[in-house]
Amino acid sequence: MKAPLTFKHLKNDLPAAIVVFLVAVPLCLGIALASGTSLLSGVIAGIVGGIVVTLFSNSSLGVSGPAAGLVAIVISAIEQLGSFETFLLAVVISGLLQLLLGFLKAGSIGYFFPSSVIKGMLSGIGLIIILKQIPHALGDDKDPEGEMAYLQPDGETTFSEIFKAFTDVFEGLNVNWGPAVAALVAFIILIIWQQEFIKKQPWALWIQGPLVAVFSGIVLNLSFKGIPQLEIASEHLVSLPIFDSWAAFSAEMKFPNFAELFNPAVYTTAITLAIVGSMESLLCAEATDKLDPHKRTTNLNQELKAQGMGNIAAGLLGGLPVTQVIVRSSANIQSGGRSKTAAFLHGVFLLLAVLTIPFLLNLIPLASLAAILVMVGYKLANPTVFKQIWQQGYKQFVPFLVTIIAILLSDLLIGIMIGMAVAIFYILRNNYRLPFVETKEGNRIQLTLSEDLSFLNKSALKEYLSNLPAKSQLIIDASRTEYIDPDILDIFESFKDYAKFKEIKWKWLGLDREGETLAELKRIQPQETAS
Repeated sequence: MKAPLTFKHLKNDLPAAIVVFLVAVPLCLGIALASGTSLLSGVIAGIVGGIVVTLFSNSSLGVSGPAAGLVAIVISAIEQLGSFETFLLAVVISGLLQLLLGFLKAGSIGYFFPSSVIKGMLSGIGLIIILKQIPHALGDDKDPEGEMAYLQPDGETTFSEIFKAFTDVFEGLNVNWGPAVAALVAFIILIIWQQEFIKKQPWALWIQGPLVAVFSGIVLNLSFKGIPQLEIASEHLVSLPIFDSWAAFSAEMKFPNFAELFNPAVYTTAITLAIVGSMESLLCAEATDKLDPHKRTTNLNQELKAQGMGNIAAGLLGGLPVTQVIVRSSANIQSGGRSKTAAFLHGVFLLLAVLTIPFLLNLIPLASLAAILVMVGYKLANPTVFKQIWQQGYKQFVPFLVTIIAILLSDLLIGIMIGMAVAIFYILRNNYRLPFVETKEGNRIQLTLSEDLSFLNKSALKEYLSNLPAKSQLIIDASRTEYIDPDILDIFESFKDYAKFKEIKWKWLGLDREGETLAELKRIQPQETAS
């Protein structure tokens, strides 16, 4: 069931919606620029993600919009399909596929991502946000604001961009200090607004730090006009397209080319978008739930349906494909959002802004927004999280750390898959080594079997039984066991003759339950019993 919009938390949701809206504007534009499409396509995707997806979703704090993780797919698909209009048809079909996945309850796959990988994803994204914003804060990076991958459009990497920015600063090359000043002022404001004496003020709920930081950026931008070393160039400002009327806005919109409905390449692209977009949405929904201070849970099947409706609308209206996105969701949570109304209002603000006040938004320095995003990134990659995971042991910390490093050196989905592979390795290794718990008392041995014994446990169990000392008394406790693989039963069957040869007396516990597995156990139960 999708949760209804509610306005009872408006005093929390409205300020959060404004902050998310301000963060979303450059991200929507940057992702569109990185994708090689019109800026309007990114804005439309942001509007659809905020309004359409939110109406069908039951995620309390998740925010949807165009995703940086799909940029490479979009670029390749448009080139392969030959036109943006044909690509839009693939987006519509991908939405239909996501709807189908939702009705087939495929969203449950999201529950199988290990906690260590999800936390690694959050910390990895936090570090990426910080690293990507440093060049913007210094006014040295002209790459799209929404570009999150390690490899950049201009051939640089995440780290070489930072090195280049600092080198230019120290050497005094092409450096304008205006963005750096705006970022520094915004950062100081954000830190002040974190202090308790500000938080306790009744007006602080409505006048939040990010809003003051953005306003300071506009004031500084206007104040620096005409000052050579401080004037902020247009490429370092928000660049929302300006339309004189609704007619001008609609004239720029593109629509899907349904004449390509029988083009096989369209369906290949649609399937790719549906799978990758669904995975990214499920991961972000899980991560957002972990950040939710009220510990609410998203129905992932409903989330797939909501994303499907969003992509159908985005494709029909000329927008980029949408997913749930962690950067905007995190900004929503950290700005005090309480319900899905915040995400909905951010979409409404995007629509109103592009039609009414683009000239005002275009005065905002990207450096001011960079400071806001750095704070968001720090809260995601808080050192306390690293300490907590470390205390849980290396089996949790290694997948966590590998996920972070893989995300930093590739992109979100590849990093997650690598982290998952490491986590699964430890899970399989743990199952392989620990199919039971041994308790010894003299020559009396009790094996308490785990809840599930699969073929992965064959080697460890067979090796253990073959090394039991002669004349032992063995009790095999299956009282907590729900499933035993037939391969494991074969091992016990073979053990009967070995036990007679070694004069080992053994018996089963927990055979009073019904079920096919236990019937098999009764069949192989020996006559001997421990004395």
